[in-house]
Amino acid sequence: MGGQPVFILNDDSSRTKGRDAQSSNIAAGKAVAEAVRTTLGPRGMDKMLVGSSGEVVITNDGATILNEMDIEHPAAQMIVEVAQTQEDEVGDGTTTAAVLAGELLAQAEDLFEDDVHPTTIVEGYHEAARITQEAINEITVEGEVDDDHLRAVAESSMTGKGTGDISAEKLAEIVVDTVKGVRTDEGIARDEIRVQTQVGGSSSATKLVEGVIVDEEPVNENMPRSVEDGTVAVLDMELGVREANIDAEYNITDIDQLNAAIEAEEGELRGYTEKLSEAGVDVAFVTDDVEDRVASALAEAGILAFENVGNEDARAVARAVGAKRIGSLEDLDTDDFGYVESIAVETYGDDELAFVEGGAEAEAVTLFLRGGTEHVVDELERAIDDALDVVTAALDSGGIVPGAGATEIAIAERVRGEAASVSGRKQLAVEAFADAVEVLPRTLARNTGMDPIDALVDLRSAYDSTGSAGIISKGQTGEVADPIEEGVFDPAAVKREAVESATESATMIVRIDDIISAD
Repeated sequence: MGGQPVFILNDDSSRTKGRDAQSSNIAAGKAVAEAVRTTLGPRGMDKMLVGSSGEVVITNDGATILNEMDIEHPAAQMIVEVAQTQEDEVGDGTTTAAVLAGELLAQAEDLFEDDVHPTTIVEGYHEAARITQEAINEITVEGEVDDDHLRAVAESSMTGKGTGDISAEKLAEIVVDTVKGVRTDEGIARDEIRVQTQVGGSSSATKLVEGVIVDEEPVNENMPRSVEDGTVAVLDMELGVREANIDAEYNITDIDQLNAAIEAEEGELRGYTEKLSEAGVDVAFVTDDVEDRVASALAEAGILAFENVGNEDARAVARAVGAKRIGSLEDLDTDDFGYVESIAVETYGDDELAFVEGGAEAEAVTLFLRGGTEHVVDELERAIDDALDVVTAALDSGGIVPGAGATEIAIAERVRGEAASVSGRKQLAVEAFADAVEVLPRTLARNTGMDPIDALVDLRSAYDSTGSAGIISKGQTGEVADPIEEGVFDPAAVKREAVESATESATMIVRIDDIISAD
């Protein structure tokens, strides 16, 4: 049978199709990209995000901004997913990916006006993305990525972000030392890097701790506040009077029986301290409660103990000091214990933190971040997380490329150069992809106070002359210079992932010509 298809929809449903559907999706995607565009680069601006309950977040981190925004449009949510994918895969470049996706949609909108079919646009974009990956491989800096390169990558990722009174250059040194501290023959053990924040004091007090920090205080105020060259036990048990597994009643008929019961209980409690002391334990991390009388006895024996230690902290301590987690004090074996060079309990306002440093098998390291306010500490933590991720990516995922927009200029020139070999209208989509990629250096130029059109012309000219040209922030403005000479680099993995995720998202949205929704 012929004729038009029949759609049977609920009365509460609505339908948008054709050019209207495409325009709606593209407008939503562009709006999301525009929301983070001004945060790009070393002179990017911050956003203040106020939640429904009044909580405030101040940041220029693209992933954080998009996650905090209350976005309902499905196409806009797809752009948010681009940023989230970028964050999950390489940890940085979320704003780059979102802005690129938005510009690809904007270019697609112009192609629609020229009657280029969506399928042709999709094919052209994918062809251009393939060329882009080849271009990134070609401009990847040759040779081993050394410490200077790593510091430059870390500094580039943090420049322009809120780091309090500590410079991005100083933080970059700390970040590189941190990542190198967990580098193994198999690669970077990123999960072994812990971040501990503490409000109060200046950001310049941020430091690297060769070990772990536990947010706990001693169970008794008479216990030692520090231990040097100590033996450590991690106990998965309660240090208190054990309860019977069955319901039972005991009839006490005279004072002697009462005294005997009390003495038995006291003996059990004393036994904990005696066994730990005889085994030579100096510090005990206990995941359950420590009874007050046991705590007093431990203090008298000079043993430092912490109670109700969380499972994650207990696991981290055990790995750092080389200890096994013990469920019973019967038949203790010295192989179950760990060793630590020092444990010190330090006070910060109303909080006490235990610094566990120099463990026998310390593979974990901790970055201890300070800041005067919650907002400063939170933004510093986001900057540090990005820096850790980009340094890891530079070492583990394919090296580094020139930053400051230079890679995008090289990509655009390469894509345009090969567009001529693409037949039909698909060539228009390939050229549009090159124009879209240049939105990134244009945005960098605008955010540094330069005229974006003039800057783009200068960038192309400089690239033709020297093969490398980017927007370098200088004082209150920017200038066109060679980022390699200026020491501005990005991980190649960040560029690869941004192009891949932005292309996938944009092409998926471009192919939609019908929106059916339940109101």
